[in-house]
Amino acid sequence: MDFFAVGDIVTEPFIRLKDARVHCNINDEECEICMRWGDKIPYESATVCAAVGNASNAAVSAARLGLSSALRAYVGKDGYGAECLEVLRTEGVDTEYMVTEDGKRTNYHFVLWYESQRTILVKHEDFSYSVPTLSTEPKWVYLSSLAQNSLPYHHALLQWLQKYPAARLAFQPGTFQMKLGKEALAGLYARTDIFFCNKEEAERILGLEAGQKMQDLLQQIHALGPKIVVITDDARGGYALDESGAMLHCPRYPDPRPAYEITGAGDAFASTTVVALALGKDLGEALRWGAANASAVLQEIGAQKGLLTRAQLEEALSKVPEFRVEGL
Repeated sequence: MDFFAVGDIVTEPFIRLKDARVHCNINDEECEICMRWGDKIPYESATVCAAVGNASNAAVSAARLGLSSALRAYVGKDGYGAECLEVLRTEGVDTEYMVTEDGKRTNYHFVLWYESQRTILVKHEDFSYSVPTLSTEPKWVYLSSLAQNSLPYHHALLQWLQKYPAARLAFQPGTFQMKLGKEALAGLYARTDIFFCNKEEAERILGLEAGQKMQDLLQQIHALGPKIVVITDDARGGYALDESGAMLHCPRYPDPRPAYEITGAGDAFASTTVVALALGKDLGEALRWGAANASAVLQEIGAQKGLLTRAQLEEALSKVPEFRVEGL
């Protein structure tokens, strides 16, 4: 098994709004979407995306790029859960370690999509998480978003990882994992081989005000334990601190088209970087892979439709030989 993802799976309808406003503070750091109160508001379209969520997106990304990929996630015994399982099978993701739990509902979020941004209404079901028994040691474990009740599960996963000392761990924390705090997850941070988040999330994890220097954020996340730290910064691209202490910058893949819908670009960047490392690429080349796949996802609705195959990704990179990763 090349790639074993762990995290929640969800169905998301994308509701494209056309009758709304956005209000921001003077520095455009905090913005709010506004709609009329107590009214019927027309929307432009609705597109349902099943079997998404950070870990599921990563598992699909790995499968499309040619790795043997599996997912450990929970669904309810309902139509949404059955649909999620079918999507995974169609994508070539091993569902042997998926769990269908009686009496639970499959996670269902709502994405409010307006102009180039989206706001996601999230509700994670409290599943009875337990660690899986694997038939083989995975080369990579990819841990991402889990529900609010998952702290004991994280501790169990840390113990479970001791059975697989050769497995490398990628950690891309979700909202509730950040809320649990770096102290509660200190053991996982220390076990992590490569860590992913965006700049705002790094500041949130570290308890710092907005506007920190990227070099400082990389070093402070590294001090928590991860061997490699990768932090993305919107259109400015991704920044990394490698195991030797060297800092790298990967610019955004040079696609002249504006983003159509941004959901899942971070998942594509992170998971594809891990896939490239699993295939023996160095960190600089792995970041280029991640940026190219993230750019493709930006042109489609949802987190998975735009994910590339390996042939498509290599073709995309071959078209822009000037696209390089440089040291800071």
